[in-house]
Order: sequence, then structure tokens, then C-alpha cells
Amino acid sequence: MMTRSQQGRTNRLTRPSIAIAAAVAVTAGVVAAAPDAKTAQPGPKLSLIAASASVTLDSWKEDPGVYLDLGTYLTSENGAFELKVTRKSYKDPVVAAQIIRDGKKTQTKALPAGLVKDFSGLPDFAQISVIDAAGKSVLEKTEAFCPNNASGRVRPDAPANSKYPQSCPVNPFTLGSVWGVENGWAANTYAGYYSQPVQLAAGTYTAKISVTKKYRDLFGIANKPQSVKMVVRERSWEEGEGVSASVAPPSAKTAAKSGHDAHAGHGAATSEHAPAAPSGHAGHGAPARTDAPAAATTGAGSTFNVGHGPYPPAPPALPWALKKQATEKGALGRQGFSAAAVGDRTGQTDGSRQAPGVQPNAKRPAGKATVPDVPKPDLRSLPAYGITVSDGYEDVPGKDYLAFSANVWNAGPAKLVVDGFRSPGKELMDAYQYFYDADGKQVGYTPTGTMEWDPRPGHEHWHFTDFASYRLLKADQKETVRSGKEAFCLANTDAVDYTVKNANWHPDNTDLSTACGQENSISVREVLDVGSGDTYTQDLPGQSFDITDLPNGTYYIQVLANPENRLKETNHNNNSALRKVVLGGKKGARTVKVPAHHLVNAN
Repeated sequence: MMTRSQQGRTNRLTRPSIAIAAAVAVTAGVVAAAPDAKTAQPGPKLSLIAASASVTLDSWKEDPGVYLDLGTYLTSENGAFELKVTRKSYKDPVVAAQIIRDGKKTQTKALPAGLVKDFSGLPDFAQISVIDAAGKSVLEKTEAFCPNNASGRVRPDAPANSKYPQSCPVNPFTLGSVWGVENGWAANTYAGYYSQPVQLAAGTYTAKISVTKKYRDLFGIANKPQSVKMVVRERSWEEGEGVSASVAPPSAKTAAKSGHDAHAGHGAATSEHAPAAPSGHAGHGAPARTDAPAAATTGAGSTFNVGHGPYPPAPPALPWALKKQATEKGALGRQGFSAAAVGDRTGQTDGSRQAPGVQPNAKRPAGKATVPDVPKPDLRSLPAYGITVSDGYEDVPGKDYLAFSANVWNAGPAKLVVDGFRSPGKELMDAYQYFYDADGKQVGYTPTGTMEWDPRPGHEHWHFTDFASYRLLKADQKETVRSGKEAFCLANTDAVDYTVKNANWHPDNTDLSTACGQENSISVREVLDVGSGDTYTQDLPGQSFDITDLPNGTYYIQVLANPENRLKETNHNNNSALRKVVLGGKKGARTVKVPAHHLVNAN
């Protein structure tokens, strides 16, 4: 995958992520009838199923611990299970509501206040109990559930594609999200990078998985726990042949990297209690994408179509029981789950493909440049996050830098479309912004600066100039330091608010290797879709702020979208966002304190 920054720094700028991507589409017989809840409730019928009677999980000698990817799924029948999660502002708490559709009628059912605290999923959804071969209880834990998690169809007449996003966003400044399990589909309850590993010795166990009572009562889910035989085997990264990179523990693979090979994407702060998650908008900066903590038998592998922010979704845990589904009597009847072949087919999203890049116009726009009266994008900045002090690495020793992540997003109602065209022999491309009417027909264009080729290792793609600017302001909010980074390749790395008008829940250009062109490209199209944002981590010298000689005290990181107002948008008054920081310490050992931004207490 193409990255935007040199690789090989440290893990200091990473943050755990959640396993949220689409998996292989599957077919099955008729799935669970309505749950035997005491009182029938409106909306879809939800059931917990186990795709397999047994699973094999690995514990690595180099990094002991087992990730409980047990292959349990929440199915939705008689309609889609849909939740809308929002907050009015960063001063307001996150609230969630279930959207129940019955033909042309739509009902909104508010979920209890405080149930959902962020946008990563339903907390404490699954209850997991593990007993050993002697019948002794060795583990009790709960896990969160993202309805947009790795999913697949459970019957042949289900919709070929799920309309819901392929992830639950975890950017701390997310404003709105939609979660859902499509009608006739099932979503994996495994929490991926948010699932903490557990310490279990090699051996055979039985895991009992159930939906916790508060969610059973809330959504009318029957109390039918699933039992899965669990074989834990001890593995070693030193086993050599037969151990593929895809099944190695994240820490082992990360440790094997050195120098520029380990640094790849938009990082943030490292969590010492969770496996390091990869990041993807490099140049942005952070460690390279690692595979999901999942057993080899799940088929989990790298995904490229789900974004590159500091919180990229982990690869999907594919249901390994799809090859052979145990027959279960009763409400489930006979189920013949069979795995579809991995690849890109209609209605199949298995995580093995790269998201296609949007196609640029082959020729320069014809006719007179005009800015028509049609919907335009609305670029907005999120407050900086992932803020930390770093040194100059081997590039600029003896320096102190303030590193941070920044996101500019599009609140719509129209997508931002920028095409670059290169005249033969020219180093720069001429950039143009395009405009479309309500039917999607191109109705105008205007020149909007240039695009430049960035040849540095880890970048090697076309940057649109003057998309955003980053500045460090003094306490009086006057500029003191400016980041040298102002040219970007646009990609939809983060779902910031999928509840705004015309939000695209399935943006195309999420992958840098397809969104940003090649050195020999004659033209490039870069798009920022409605509802999505583009995150960069400024951690490299020349991009982050040089604070070596700055006095201790209060400062503000300013993220400024469209600084020269070259791009045409609906509102230029919401392009700036500030984040307060307090610098301390001494040269060579500087510190930074990051106060909460209203209710968002994330550095």
C-alpha cells in the first residue's frame, strides 16, 4: 500500500483500532425465527448464532495472549438493524437511536442516555465465559459490538450488498455515524483491536457467548447463549516455514521492522493495554498496518478499502465455519453455510481488494471556466488530536517537535472534486475544481492551483497544494510557528459525520495507492466525499512544530482548511479549529499537556 510518510519511526504515535471491515459474502439456509422474547417488539428480529462448533486460536510465545475471535454473529431478520449515533457538538454527549423502518413508515426509538459513550460500538454487548477441560471457570469478560463489523449474508435471497458503512469510526472528534446489520445479514461480534488478549494456557476449553441482558431487553433478543469448543495452541514466530506473516502477532511483526520500514501512517498515542493498530495515511506518520489479531483459520488478511486514519479498521475476521456449518435442531433448522471464493464479485466485499480510485477526466476541461450556482462542498476542520512531543529522530537530532494529527472533512452537501492535468514535460499539474448539479451532471469548473509530485519514499504520489495549513498560536492566538506541510493527496480516511445530507457511506478513494496517481500520470482526480475527512499526522521534521526554543506556556494548534480560499465552498467561516496545549519541561525533555476539548478528553 502506498503511504504518505517515511517509514520506520516508533510506535509512539499509534492508537488501537477496531476490527471493522466487510467480509466474504456467505449463503445459508433460513436463519433464526423471531426470538422468544416475553413481549414482541417492533423492528428486526435479532439472534446470536455461532458459525462453527469449534475454533482454533493461537497464543504466541513472543507475545502471549489469546484474542477471542470465536465466530459468533448477530443476525438481523424481518428488516435491517439500524442505529443512528450523533452529538450536537463537542459540548454535548453522544446519543443513539434505533431507526425502525416498516415500509414507508419510519420510527425512531431513543436508546437510554449514557448507553453509548463514543462511536466505536455498543459497549459490553457480548458476555463471554470460558471453562477449561476440567470444568473450571477460567474467564469472564464482556466485549463491545460494532454492528458494521465483519459481516456476510446468511441466506441466498438477502440483499447482495449491505448499505451500511464498513466501520464504526473511532476518531475522537467524530460527529455522527450510522451502524447497521443489513436484513438477512450477520455481523461478527468479535471486537478486534478493542478486544484485549487473555492469558490462557495451551489446551481445550469451552466458551459460552451470550448477549448481555440490557441489550436483550432493549432489542428483544432471545436468551440463547452459544457454546464453542476452543482449542488454544502455542505458536512461535521463530517456527519459520509454515507461519505466514498474516498470522504473526502484531508486536512480533512490528518488532521485526526497523529504520524506515516501520513507520507508515497517521499515528496517535500508543495504548499500552491494547495491540498496536496500524495507521494508513502516511506522511501522516505512524507504524505500518499490521494484520488483525485473529486466528489463521479465520481467513483474516490485510484490507485496503477501509481508510487510513489514525484509527483504521482492522482486517475482518472471516467466519471460518462457513466451510462447514454444524447442523442445529430447533429454530435454526438445517444450515448449510458455504464459503464464497475470495475476490471482487458483485455483492461480495471480503477485504481482499483495494478500493478503486475515482477516474479522472482524460482531457482538460473545455469551454469557459465558470462557478455555477449549484451545491458545493463545505470544508471544516476538526481540533487536533494525537498530540505528543517527539525528537527529530535521526533526521534532525537535538530538536524538540510537537507532533499531532489533523483532519479536514467535507460537511457537504456536495463532494469536493479536484482534477490535475499535466502538460508534457511540466513538473506541476494544473488543478481544477469541478461542480455538479443535483443529477450528478458536470456543469462547471474553475482553476484552483496546482498539484505537485512528492518523490520521497513513503509518499510517491501527487499532492494538491494549499488544501490545509497548520499553525501553532501563542496564548493571544497570534501565530508563532507554522507547519511546512500544506500539500496533500486527498483521500477519505475517516468517517466524520455520516448523518449529514448526501453523506456517502461507501467512498471509493480510501486507498492512497489508488487515489493519488503515479509518477507518470498525465492526470489525477482526487475526491473528498460528503461526510468523510482526510487525516494527516504531522510528526516529521518540517511538518510538526519545532518547539525547541519556545518558552513553556499555553499555545493553540490551529487546523485551517482551504487557507487561501482557492476552493469554492458553501461556507468559509468554519474552516478553522483550535486545540489548546500547554508546553513544559526542558530542552531535550519537553512535555505537553492537552486539556479536554469540552467533553472530548482525548489528547
